[in-house]
Amino acid sequence: MSQTLIARVEEALDTIRPYLEADGGNAKIVDVTEDGIAKVELLGACGSCPMSAMTLKAGIEQAIINAVPEVKKVEAINMEEFEGNN
Repeated sequence: MSQTLIARVEEALDTIRPYLEADGGNAKIVDVTEDGIAKVELLGACGSCPMSAMTLKAGIEQAIINAVPEVKKVEAINMEEFEGNN
């Protein structure tokens, strides 16, 4: 995927990063697939917080999709292991 698309996703993350950091977390863009899925890594508290799924959908995904309409979905690459612990 193009570097400009990844840069635009990174800019969208920058708009919500202060809120993530306020709770001790963060997120970084890892990749955007050809079918429009942005892969992000949840960092810090976001990687282990029980609310991280809601943060991902209501915060991170909405910010990215609103700013970068080519992105259809956002997935956390490191949330699977966390989801298995519920």
